Amino acid sequence: MTDDLPDHIGWDLVRAARLWEARFTRAMVAAGHPWFGEARGRLIRFVGRDGIAQGRLVTLSGLSKQAVQQQLDALEGDGIICRVPDTGDARRVRIIFTDQGREALATADRIKTGIEAEMAESLGHDGLETLRKLLKTSIGG
Repeated sequence: MTDDLPDHIGWDLVRAARLWEARFTRAMVAAGHPWFGEARGRLIRFVGRDGIAQGRLVTLSGLSKQAVQQQLDALEGDGIICRVPDTGDARRVRIIFTDQGREALATADRIKTGIEAEMAESLGHDGLETLRKLLKTSIGG
Protein backbone atom coordinates (compact mmCIF):
# COMPACT_ATOMS: atom_id res chain seq x y z
CA MET A 1 0.00 0.00 0.00
CA THR A 2 1.47 3.33 -1.00
CA ASP A 3 -1.10 5.65 0.61
CA ASP A 4 1.01 5.90 3.76
CA LEU A 5 4.11 7.16 1.90
CA PRO A 6 4.89 10.85 2.28
CA ASP A 7 4.00 12.97 -0.73
CA HIS A 8 6.98 15.21 -1.43
CA ILE A 9 8.72 16.90 -4.33
CA GLY A 10 11.42 14.23 -4.43
CA TRP A 11 8.93 11.60 -5.59
CA ASP A 12 7.53 13.99 -8.19
CA LEU A 13 11.01 14.73 -9.56
CA VAL A 14 11.96 11.05 -9.67
CA ARG A 15 8.72 10.07 -11.38
CA ALA A 16 9.07 12.88 -13.92
CA ALA A 17 12.67 11.95 -14.68
CA ARG A 18 11.82 8.26 -15.05
CA LEU A 19 8.88 9.00 -17.34
CA TRP A 20 10.98 11.35 -19.49
CA GLU A 21 13.80 8.81 -19.74
CA ALA A 22 11.42 5.95 -20.58
CA ARG A 23 9.76 8.04 -23.29
CA PHE A 24 13.13 9.04 -24.73
CA THR A 25 14.45 5.47 -24.65
CA ARG A 26 11.32 4.10 -26.37
CA ALA A 27 11.68 6.72 -29.10
CA MET A 28 15.37 5.87 -29.61
CA VAL A 29 14.58 2.18 -29.91
CA ALA A 30 11.73 2.93 -32.31
CA ALA A 31 14.11 5.11 -34.36
CA GLY A 32 16.30 2.08 -35.04
CA HIS A 33 18.71 2.09 -32.09
CA PRO A 34 17.69 -1.04 -30.12
CA TRP A 35 20.95 -1.04 -28.14
CA PHE A 36 19.79 2.20 -26.52
CA GLY A 37 17.14 0.28 -24.59
CA GLU A 38 19.74 -2.07 -23.13
CA ALA A 39 22.16 -1.53 -20.25
CA ARG A 40 24.97 -0.59 -22.62
CA GLY A 41 22.91 2.31 -23.94
CA ARG A 42 23.09 3.92 -20.51
CA LEU A 43 26.85 4.36 -20.85
CA ILE A 44 26.32 6.78 -23.73
CA ARG A 45 25.31 9.61 -21.39
CA PHE A 46 28.80 9.59 -19.87
CA VAL A 47 30.82 9.50 -23.08
CA GLY A 48 30.22 13.06 -24.24
CA ARG A 49 30.57 14.45 -27.74
CA ASP A 50 34.36 14.63 -27.50
CA GLY A 51 34.81 11.20 -25.96
CA ILE A 52 36.07 10.11 -22.56
CA ALA A 53 38.94 8.19 -21.03
CA GLN A 54 37.82 4.64 -20.34
CA GLY A 55 38.92 4.85 -16.70
CA ARG A 56 36.84 7.98 -16.21
CA LEU A 57 33.86 6.16 -17.69
CA VAL A 58 34.24 3.48 -15.03
CA THR A 59 34.25 6.15 -12.31
CA LEU A 60 31.27 8.11 -13.66
CA SER A 61 29.09 5.09 -14.40
CA GLY A 62 29.66 3.46 -11.02
CA LEU A 63 30.07 0.12 -12.75
CA SER A 64 32.95 -2.31 -12.39
CA LYS A 65 35.79 -2.24 -14.91
CA GLN A 66 34.63 -5.63 -16.17
CA ALA A 67 31.02 -4.48 -16.66
CA VAL A 68 32.13 -1.34 -18.51
CA GLN A 69 34.51 -3.41 -20.65
CA GLN A 70 31.72 -5.83 -21.62
CA GLN A 71 29.29 -3.04 -22.47
CA LEU A 72 31.93 -1.17 -24.47
CA ASP A 73 32.73 -4.38 -26.35
CA ALA A 74 29.06 -4.65 -27.29
CA LEU A 75 28.82 -0.98 -28.32
CA GLU A 76 31.98 -1.35 -30.36
CA GLY A 77 30.54 -4.47 -31.97
CA ASP A 78 27.46 -2.44 -32.89
CA GLY A 79 29.69 0.20 -34.48
CA ILE A 80 28.62 2.92 -32.02
CA ILE A 81 31.95 3.65 -30.34
CA CYS A 82 35.60 2.87 -30.89
CA ARG A 83 38.63 2.84 -28.65
CA VAL A 84 41.60 5.01 -29.56
CA PRO A 85 44.84 5.88 -27.79
CA ASP A 86 44.56 8.98 -25.62
CA THR A 87 46.72 11.70 -27.18
CA GLY A 88 47.48 13.12 -23.72
CA ASP A 89 48.61 9.81 -22.22
CA ALA A 90 49.45 6.80 -24.39
CA ARG A 91 48.75 4.47 -21.45
CA ARG A 92 45.08 5.45 -21.48
CA VAL A 93 42.35 4.42 -23.87
CA ARG A 94 39.82 6.98 -25.03
CA ILE A 95 36.26 6.11 -26.04
CA ILE A 96 34.91 8.11 -28.98
CA PHE A 97 31.85 7.90 -31.18
CA THR A 98 32.01 6.49 -34.67
CA ASP A 99 30.06 8.06 -37.52
CA GLN A 100 27.21 5.69 -36.70
CA GLY A 101 27.39 6.74 -33.06
CA ARG A 102 27.27 10.42 -34.01
CA GLU A 103 24.21 9.68 -36.16
CA ALA A 104 22.57 8.15 -33.08
CA LEU A 105 23.42 11.30 -31.12
CA ALA A 106 21.80 13.43 -33.84
CA THR A 107 18.69 11.26 -33.60
CA ALA A 108 18.74 11.67 -29.82
CA ASP A 109 18.93 15.45 -30.20
CA ARG A 110 15.90 15.46 -32.51
CA ILE A 111 13.93 13.24 -30.14
CA LYS A 112 14.78 15.42 -27.13
CA THR A 113 13.73 18.52 -29.04
CA GLY A 114 10.46 16.81 -29.96
CA ILE A 115 9.74 15.82 -26.38
CA GLU A 116 10.45 19.36 -25.25
CA ALA A 117 8.12 20.76 -27.93
CA GLU A 118 5.34 18.47 -26.69
CA MET A 119 6.00 19.62 -23.13
CA ALA A 120 5.75 23.24 -24.31
CA GLU A 121 2.38 22.43 -25.87
CA SER A 122 1.19 20.86 -22.65
CA LEU A 123 2.59 23.44 -20.22
CA GLY A 124 2.65 26.43 -22.51
CA HIS A 125 5.91 28.11 -23.49
CA ASP A 126 5.94 30.31 -20.38
CA GLY A 127 5.15 27.32 -18.17
CA LEU A 128 8.02 25.32 -19.63
CA GLU A 129 10.44 28.23 -19.21
CA THR A 130 9.31 28.69 -15.62
CA LEU A 131 9.81 24.99 -14.94
CA ARG A 132 13.32 25.12 -16.44
CA LYS A 133 14.26 28.18 -14.37
CA LEU A 134 12.92 26.64 -11.18
CA LEU A 135 14.76 23.37 -11.78
CA LYS A 136 18.02 25.15 -12.58
CA THR A 137 17.66 27.35 -9.51
CA SER A 138 16.95 24.37 -7.26
CA ILE A 139 20.08 22.52 -8.43
CA GLY A 140 22.30 25.57 -8.31
CA GLY A 141 22.56 26.01 -12.08
